[in-house]
Amino acid sequence: MLVDNIKLLLRVYWQPAAAMSAILDQGSLLFASVAVLAVSLFYKSGLTISFYMPLLVLAVAYVPGVLLLSGLLARLGGGLGSVFQRDYAPLLTSTAMAWAAANIPLALAGWMLPLPVFLILAAAAQLYFLVLMFFVVRTVFGTGNGTAVAVVCLSWIPVVAASFLWGPLHFLLGWLASPFFLFFAYYYLGSEIGNLGAGLRRGQNFRRMLNAAALNPHDGEAQYQLGLIYQQRRHYTEAIARFRKAVAIDAGETDAHFQLGRIAREQGRLADGVAHFQTVTDQNDKHSQNEILRELGAVYLAARQYEDARRFLAEYIDRRPYDPEGLYYLGQALEGLGRAGEAREAYARAAEAVSTAPRFRRRAIAKWSRLAQRQIRKL
Repeated sequence: MLVDNIKLLLRVYWQPAAAMSAILDQGSLLFASVAVLAVSLFYKSGLTISFYMPLLVLAVAYVPGVLLLSGLLARLGGGLGSVFQRDYAPLLTSTAMAWAAANIPLALAGWMLPLPVFLILAAAAQLYFLVLMFFVVRTVFGTGNGTAVAVVCLSWIPVVAASFLWGPLHFLLGWLASPFFLFFAYYYLGSEIGNLGAGLRRGQNFRRMLNAAALNPHDGEAQYQLGLIYQQRRHYTEAIARFRKAVAIDAGETDAHFQLGRIAREQGRLADGVAHFQTVTDQNDKHSQNEILRELGAVYLAARQYEDARRFLAEYIDRRPYDPEGLYYLGQALEGLGRAGEAREAYARAAEAVSTAPRFRRRAIAKWSRLAQRQIRKL
């Protein structure tokens, strides 16, 4: 266990995306916390803060702030309470590992450097930490690159807020770290504190069960479920491998072909995307509530084959006339064919579909209204 976690920590340096995914599967919150404390203690010389303060700032200010920002920008499913219970421990574990990895070189060299040089390198280490946080946010929440960058760029806000309250916060955090408080907190709040790690434990237990099921060479469903996990984390290399194994086991694994097509489209491998989506339509042209038609249209749209895109998207809209994403893509295809009036009508329908959608869905689909209205103004 200890050796495995050390390997995960070192892996952060050359494979940050894969390392963050592996940390979610095998990492230990206890090891990550001890690593932060050890690094803080080792390079404490010349600083006036307590060695436990970095860990407490991460746990009490930075990680909850990143969690809140991710919830606002990425529109995570569930309420804030459920998101906190589900994602706090995985996020804290990954963040602590990232902080430790970013600061280990500084800790090793800090003792030999004058304070001004040490402070410059400390700033560089924190910039590297923010780079690693990009991979943390993208892996834990499955966000796109733009959203992950936005979250990381705004993650200074909770730290700055904490700095304005440094006096009372320093007293409070020092009190929270006292052995007296920790004993009574564990005695009276042990179960509640233990629940904070439940999200990480549940995810790791589920992954272990899937790995056990995947040992069966005839179980394509287990491979597919593992692929979904990696896809959600945007670890596409492993996701593709799992989906391909699922297809190799069962050529009729339509869902795996569908996901392979979506990944191919996102990566710009348009011919591969068309091939996988065509396989899906051959097996079931109503797959995923007819979304296979929308995905095929989007691939042809990306390839600038506007007539093929229009044909599939028009059929999709006939089946699902109030889907704003499909209407927006249809507008793009019509605009590419020079049919500006019809494109404007499709964009207007996309914006209307968002405005008339149930309130709980509007936040998730609002971007299609913004994009459609932007195109209307251009036309």
